[in-house]
Amino acid sequence: MGYEVDFLGVGDESKSGDAIAIRFGNLHGGRDEQTVVVIDGGFKDTGAALVAHIKEHFGTDQVDIVINTHPDQDHINGLETVLDELDVKELWIHQPWEHNQGLAQHFKDGRVSDCSLGERLKQNLEKAWSLVQLAESKGVVIREPFTGEQDTSGTLKVLGPSLEYYESLIPDFEGMPERASITEAVQSIFDKAVAALKRFFATWGDDQINDEGVTSAKNNSSVITQLVIDGRRLLFTGDAGIQALEMAADQVDGCTSGAELKLMQIPHHGSKRNIGTTVLNRLIGHPVIQGESRGITAIASTAKEGEPKHPRKAVMNAFTHRGVGVLATRGNAILVNHDAPQREGWAYLEPEPYHFEYEDEEA
Repeated sequence: MGYEVDFLGVGDESKSGDAIAIRFGNLHGGRDEQTVVVIDGGFKDTGAALVAHIKEHFGTDQVDIVINTHPDQDHINGLETVLDELDVKELWIHQPWEHNQGLAQHFKDGRVSDCSLGERLKQNLEKAWSLVQLAESKGVVIREPFTGEQDTSGTLKVLGPSLEYYESLIPDFEGMPERASITEAVQSIFDKAVAALKRFFATWGDDQINDEGVTSAKNNSSVITQLVIDGRRLLFTGDAGIQALEMAADQVDGCTSGAELKLMQIPHHGSKRNIGTTVLNRLIGHPVIQGESRGITAIASTAKEGEPKHPRKAVMNAFTHRGVGVLATRGNAILVNHDAPQREGWAYLEPEPYHFEYEDEEA
């Protein structure tokens, strides 16, 4: 079996997003021998580009599975167009309003109820709610992607989040009452602040990231999936943070397929708060000698003008000195394939060099 994985360019300016189109199976055969998957749809205007890309390069208007990793606008907004304009068989999406039993006990305000919190979640996550309604109106099968969920062939599998972990995150979603999440508040300040740039100097093998990074509850609820094809593991992370990735690593450790990691999506567009040294060592391995390669590609989905925030050079370096070839979309599409027909007009892209000196925000 072969695969084609297209990371579409999302974000003409500074706001990054995710839109990934995948097909796998016998790519030299007919559509009935292939599976087409979409992971996230970027912003609203990304949807049309995603639809056009699938029709042109995959030669089909049918999508077997659409996965929404989490309901942030840079991941979900374009999926409405995908469902409207393509024949989608299944939608994998979390429905937090269905997980409101006992939710009220997490808040001090005795006036809230499980029912009212369910309604609040529908309102706060209106895009997710409306996407589910659209899917239902079109007869699309809806599944919630928790750990262990997989396609009929077992090739595509969800590594996280577990149902229990997901439900533990819901009280800290944005817009929930009384229990304001410190993580959310801190991230909001970071995202809005304009930090001063500082020049950094890096030494090969020395991580300038750590295990202390925090991200929002909604980011940590991201669906983490893997494809295992011909002994190759492809890992897709959404905006998952360190805690969520550690749990996914537990699932990888328990796999018996013997598949070797060949492709990894760098979480949250290369944010420094979403990846740490320990989990990188678990998923990829410890740093290698300069010039040594593990034959792994890692890709960050970033806006055209997303730097220095997306991607962070320290994050790219951490992957590079583990023998990984790192790439960033920077508003352009990147294709990774195996046992697939050559695509005319697409050329080899050199991985980024190690950044021994770079400017970055101090935070």
